[in-house]
Amino acid sequence: MGSLPSTPSPELFPSGHLVYVPFCHRDPALNAGAASNWIECYDPSSNSWCYVSLIPHVVEGHVLKGFAMVSVGDMIYVIGGRLCHREMAHVSDELADWVDVEVEILSTVMKYDARTERWSLCAPLGTPRSDFACTVSDNKIYVAGGQSNLGCARGVSSAEVYDPILDEWSPLPDMNTMRYKSVGVTWQGKIHVVSGFVERLDSDRASPFITERSSAEVFDPRTGTWELMATMWQLDVPPNQIVEVDGKLFSSGDCLKAWKGHIEAYDAELNMWNAVENSCHREMSQDSQPIKRLYLTMAPIGTHLYFLRGYRFSGEAPQTVSMACKFDTSPTAAAAAWTNFEPIVEATEKELCSHCCVVKLL
Repeated sequence: MGSLPSTPSPELFPSGHLVYVPFCHRDPALNAGAASNWIECYDPSSNSWCYVSLIPHVVEGHVLKGFAMVSVGDMIYVIGGRLCHREMAHVSDELADWVDVEVEILSTVMKYDARTERWSLCAPLGTPRSDFACTVSDNKIYVAGGQSNLGCARGVSSAEVYDPILDEWSPLPDMNTMRYKSVGVTWQGKIHVVSGFVERLDSDRASPFITERSSAEVFDPRTGTWELMATMWQLDVPPNQIVEVDGKLFSSGDCLKAWKGHIEAYDAELNMWNAVENSCHREMSQDSQPIKRLYLTMAPIGTHLYFLRGYRFSGEAPQTVSMACKFDTSPTAAAAAWTNFEPIVEATEKELCSHCCVVKLL
């Protein structure tokens, strides 16, 4: 990890919000064969990145994928996921690339104290999960769905909730569907598990899967019941991210196209997603140089949506950069809704392992 900046002391951070993002090397050979995961921190007030910590308990030569990372207060939780071993494989006669070979789906839960910079183990999940929905409501962590068995194309319908004070997971009623690669978001006091690869519990296992990818499952903590909401997501592919800002839901794209070129907001009355006015935004570009986006994740802070992106420039002088921009969702933003920040040259090419989370240090 020598190519990453050193960890700063917490007192160097100004008061405010910090965005924590988990990464791994795209090419594990650059890290002496140990494709370990680490967390970096983005400070919006200074447009700067710093290395925070390795994610512990990841076996050397392996990488953790499909986990969830959320924050409760000053604590960052890394939940579940699948442990993968990276191997070089022949993609074609002329091309070889790294592939992830799944080893195990985990029930492990770890937490990182953003103030003391210390990791500790928490009570494990009741069910091992990878690619599951996760969200925080009333300082409790809710997880639902995901995959629990290697080599199985089906998701699970089970759900559970974690109480950080008790360090205890409690089972919730099963959803109406089995689903994985769903997005979890808390909205209007309810837990929304949106889209994903979905199969009804009552489907005939001998026939092709009955998919309802555009639906959502909504859990009401007050009644302890799930409700199936049809057509909450219009596409046949799962969303990339959905976040709540000031009582509204926003999305930037889907799992195949993380950025559509604009932001969409959910209209609850019409049950539709519509492009937000003045949200059209061009990707980073550079004349005569091929460019590829490596990652994109979205962080809600106040009335703003921060987009953290990584790019690789090819050509005579290959270069990897990270870039941040923000969009003001408030009605008064008008045409000046977007703010772009200066790109930062990276020392290594990295891959996003899960979506970011925001911590407010007072």
